[in-house]
Amino acid sequence: MGYESDIMLSNDLIDMYRKCGKIEKARSVFDEMPKRNVVSWAALMCGYLHAGNAKASLSLLNEMGFSDVRPNDYILSTSMKACAILAALESGKQIHALCSKTGLELYPFVGNSIIDMYFKCGESGHAEQVFDEMPMRTLISWNAMISGYTLSEDTSDKALHFLVEMQKRGEKPDDFTFSSGLKACRGLKAIQEGKQIHAFIVRHGYSISTHKIIAGSLVDLYAQCGRLFDALHVFDKMEVKSLVSWTALMVNYARQGHLLETMNLFRHLRMSVNVLDSFVLSSLINVFADFAMVGLGKQMHAYVIKIPYDLDVSVINSILDMYLKCGLIEEAEKLFNKMVTKNVVSYTVMITGYGKNGLGKKAVRVFEKMGIEKIGPDLVTYLAVLSACSHSGLVEESQECFKRLCNDERVKPRVEHYACMVDVLGRAGRLKEAKDVIEKMPVRA
Repeated sequence: MGYESDIMLSNDLIDMYRKCGKIEKARSVFDEMPKRNVVSWAALMCGYLHAGNAKASLSLLNEMGFSDVRPNDYILSTSMKACAILAALESGKQIHALCSKTGLELYPFVGNSIIDMYFKCGESGHAEQVFDEMPMRTLISWNAMISGYTLSEDTSDKALHFLVEMQKRGEKPDDFTFSSGLKACRGLKAIQEGKQIHAFIVRHGYSISTHKIIAGSLVDLYAQCGRLFDALHVFDKMEVKSLVSWTALMVNYARQGHLLETMNLFRHLRMSVNVLDSFVLSSLINVFADFAMVGLGKQMHAYVIKIPYDLDVSVINSILDMYLKCGLIEEAEKLFNKMVTKNVVSYTVMITGYGKNGLGKKAVRVFEKMGIEKIGPDLVTYLAVLSACSHSGLVEESQECFKRLCNDERVKPRVEHYACMVDVLGRAGRLKEAKDVIEKMPVRA
């Protein structure tokens, strides 16, 4: 009884510290526990994840393997979320195998996390297989598929198909479903389908003023498709304007060249809310990067440092991108080296930035570091490092990278990758080798 009481007290302390953002103190309590139960492990794993340290969260699962405590559905689901954030496909596959072996894959809570992980790692086929084999699907399962398909414009049409299919199966969409459907329409520039979803939403009694996620998606859809009047019409109808809708409007005004209106909206937003969330910050920083507005970008970085809550890695990635696009290499390097959690996008941003600034060798070193950190490159990463090699005349390095790409079972080289190799070899005067690459190049359909 005494041991159980001590464990419960320690678990409560871990939970309290992690909720207060004191993750190191939570770790200290955990390390000092003579005996732990599954709740102890789950609390610390969740704490690391919410603190933005997905790598530490995932490493706890490995530590757990040496204990006498077996992971439950919550721990495996949390580990899958960490893999999704890190785009750690191989680790995700290993945990998936563990889920299958223990039968926990059959729990919808776990299955949904597996689906999300595969989509975030660019493996839609594996996600489809998990979905098809699920004995019981929930609304969250359907939403995971629809949302996952919107991550790539190549599969956005499947998102709309699933939106129709789920209703045929008697599953009622929620705000998140509609938002993902509208996001798919945005990716496809399918304004008519978007209007049909808008009409369906209105017809079924959804109020724009009380459904902020849907309203933000509508604003984003219309603005992305050049319908600023329609976007403003939806925006003005909202009694309480969400951060999502503010952001969608500002970003798309900026993208269409209306920078004065963008900054006016930003000033109004700062007067309306106390704290800006990760989505808003990341989106605005991306705009500042696109227009090389380095002064505003630095102000945003200073603001980010001061905010008293955990940030998604996407915000830091956006700041990295902004510094690199503005040619501030040292600032980007300092930030990159300080990052606690890096994902495939973090590395790709650095590689791309180095390449565009003529620092091919540094780009290659970052690419090599990814392998050491066991973060698998995606097709965008491979293209970025090949482009960097091309601009810097690094023939041998590009050949080594291309060889690795061709041997990577997770991805298949596209025409762009072959074209980059041809460019590298052509610039070096190695025309026969360039011709050999051309002959192996896949033909677009």
